[in-house]
Amino acid sequence: MAVLGLKGWGGGEWTRLRGLQFSALPHQTHRRVIAHTVMAALVAYLYIDTVHVGWIVGWIAALALINLRGTLFDRSLALADRRTVTPWEFYRQTLTSVVSGMLWTVPCIFFAPSGGIMEMMALLLIVMTLMAGSVFFYSAAPASISAFILIVSSASVTHLYLSGQWGAAIAVGLFAFGALGGAIESGRTFLLARIAEENLAEKEEVVSLLLREFEENEADWLWEVDTTRRLRSVSPRFAFALGSKQKDVEGKPLLELIATKDCPPERYAPSLRELAERLKNRENFSNLLVHVSIKGEERWWELSGTPMRDERGRFIGFRGVGSDVTEQRESSEKIAYLARYDTLTSLPNRLQLNEALGEALRYAAQWRTRCALLMVDLDRFKAVNDSLGHMTGDKLLAQVSSRLQAIVGDGQLCGRLGGDEFAIVIRDASDPDRIDETARKVIAALSEPYEVEQHTLYVGASVGSAIGPRDGTTVEELMRNADLALYRAKDVGGGEHFKFKPELHASAEERRQLEVSLRKAVLADEFVLHYQPVVDARSEQIVSFEALVRWNSPEHGFVSPGKFIPLAEDTRLIVPIGRWVLSQACMEARSWPDHVKVNVNVSPEQLLEPEFSREVVDALAASGLRPERLEVEVTESIFVRDAMTARNALEQIMALGCSVALDDFGTGYSSLGYLRKLRFSTIKVDRTFVQGAAQGANESLAIINAVVAMAQSMHMTTTAEGVETPEEAELIRNLGCDKIQGFYFGRPMSNDEARRLFKSDNAQRKAG
Repeated sequence: MAVLGLKGWGGGEWTRLRGLQFSALPHQTHRRVIAHTVMAALVAYLYIDTVHVGWIVGWIAALALINLRGTLFDRSLALADRRTVTPWEFYRQTLTSVVSGMLWTVPCIFFAPSGGIMEMMALLLIVMTLMAGSVFFYSAAPASISAFILIVSSASVTHLYLSGQWGAAIAVGLFAFGALGGAIESGRTFLLARIAEENLAEKEEVVSLLLREFEENEADWLWEVDTTRRLRSVSPRFAFALGSKQKDVEGKPLLELIATKDCPPERYAPSLRELAERLKNRENFSNLLVHVSIKGEERWWELSGTPMRDERGRFIGFRGVGSDVTEQRESSEKIAYLARYDTLTSLPNRLQLNEALGEALRYAAQWRTRCALLMVDLDRFKAVNDSLGHMTGDKLLAQVSSRLQAIVGDGQLCGRLGGDEFAIVIRDASDPDRIDETARKVIAALSEPYEVEQHTLYVGASVGSAIGPRDGTTVEELMRNADLALYRAKDVGGGEHFKFKPELHASAEERRQLEVSLRKAVLADEFVLHYQPVVDARSEQIVSFEALVRWNSPEHGFVSPGKFIPLAEDTRLIVPIGRWVLSQACMEARSWPDHVKVNVNVSPEQLLEPEFSREVVDALAASGLRPERLEVEVTESIFVRDAMTARNALEQIMALGCSVALDDFGTGYSSLGYLRKLRFSTIKVDRTFVQGAAQGANESLAIINAVVAMAQSMHMTTTAEGVETPEEAELIRNLGCDKIQGFYFGRPMSNDEARRLFKSDNAQRKAG
């Protein structure tokens, strides 16, 4: 019923379905006119001799008028699917078939009796052909066809029945019944096809709307080409991407617009040739990066495209989306550069060095040759960086990189690992002299003075080398072994080249085990304090003791301070160790005579801790030691780390009443200005100057005299370290030093031994 239009009369769904049916009538109505014209001519031919011509002409004229009227009305329904079809239009359309059917009853009822049986059979054949043709060629109006079949078949069956042709009447009736079913089924099939077409059109419209919205709201644009790869339906945004107006690029070949001017196809960029190949082969492509030239400007586009086909599956072109990704690509290239190069020196970074070393190892394994890795570390760079600032340090590193680049030759790659550490990969090191020669050049070049911001700077270099695959078959192994060799070169004083040897692993393992034991020692309270006396230069009475930490490890036995103190500083274990030394020294000094001070060495790492002054207060409070009896000893290196923080920390403990001694004066990098800003109580003269003076070195004598004079002018005392003989003691006394420390007056001793010294002094005084 829905197919015939007899259900849901005038409703929204009824209107939509009639619109889908009737919109196709303009394409089908000419078939009806042709069929009726041919069939009418055959009827006239059959009865021209038996029926008056006037009747035949009148009948044909009436049939022509009704078909003309129907054709005109059907054409008015061309846009029926885009508007509302009214029931009245349905009546008018059906009326054409009804009247046409009634006109076709005229031959069946009035013309047939005047002819014979043969004319009757021919007429029936004409009528049935007309009904069958209407079913197949006028399927857009099943209701009209059904009405036509009913009217014509009823007239034919009636005439046959009255004429006694019962068999023919039944046959015509059965044929009409089948034709009615065919009309309904054909109408249903046609309607379903139209519904499917409408749904597809709606989807395409939605897609088009979404694409337009996408183009309007995003940076991407739509593009479309025909079968000859010429642009069509150029959007404003795509025209803008092409640097032209829409009308100027419409119909132009896409590849010519985006290729370099006057560039033949065989010389297109590889990405552009790939695009041309995809278009030629009608292949889908997605996120294809294409190098284009727009008005002479090089750009990068990212294109995606899909072949388009019509309802018959024929290829009609390409449609897709694109975007200009030039900025993103430049950013990606920059990121890729940053991933492989050091930004400060522009040298290859650790990643690229690892890749080069890996390739060198593979080359060496393939050709049974050798490669090498040289690790370079600057000597004394930290002092420059700390004293003059990171900006100066960075400029120094830039000059270092320039010198290294000038040294490396073919088959070598120089890069920066980080900080002040560099590396050189030698691809072919089959000649061992090449390694030594390169190392010598590096040390010599980097040891030359540098001019940075009106400063003349001197730094050296240490080099450690390892040969692959002899010293390692992997990048990690070779780098580890070269680093061990570098550590050994630094350990002997720097400015040296050291080659990897297997026994270095034993040293590294020993250091690792020592570090593990040192961490345990901090928690297990394995440290003890020894004290070295400091005496008055005139009376030789003990005025203080310097606290010195000692470690007797269960695993390693007695460990020299020269061995574990640097390790503690490298691992920052010096902070908890220093905290324990401060607390324990104050506690043990509490039992000494009131006039005897305790001197505690404080490392830069400990002094720069935010809670250092609080730790001093806690140590004094816990021990009950008066602040005046605690003297903190610091070295000049504290002023090249963080001078402001160090000064604030020392001023806070001075405010408590503690005194501060400057140790190893003259061996560091600090300025005399700090002596004026901080009121040190004591300046300690390093043992190297004492020994030099004892040997008659004029320079050492001059330095000691200068230090003593400066200290006296600033109301500070001086302490000479490392006095080991009576002659040295007399010399120091004559040079004007206030206090003396050294083996001559006492070696480091335990707390019990120190207390026995006081008892012995008391006993001697009582005996005297």
